[in-house]
Amino acid sequence: MISYRPLFQTMKDKKITSYRLQKEGFSRATYYSIRQGNSVSTNTINQLCKLLHCGVSDIIEYIDDEEQKE
Repeated sequence: MISYRPLFQTMKDKKITSYRLQKEGFSRATYYSIRQGNSVSTNTINQLCKLLHCGVSDIIEYIDDEEQKE
């Protein structure tokens, strides 16, 4: 399972709000879709990396479904 938990931590650490992302051209609908855990394209991940000046691992992480059950 892909988790966006690192994205929200990165935003918090950099003091960047969803409003600021929107002002920079990031879709509000896409942001709320991510908040709900929906999948996004690699283009979206790329856009977030550019806007936040970070790497992919600062946006998403893989969590093994088996580990999550424990």
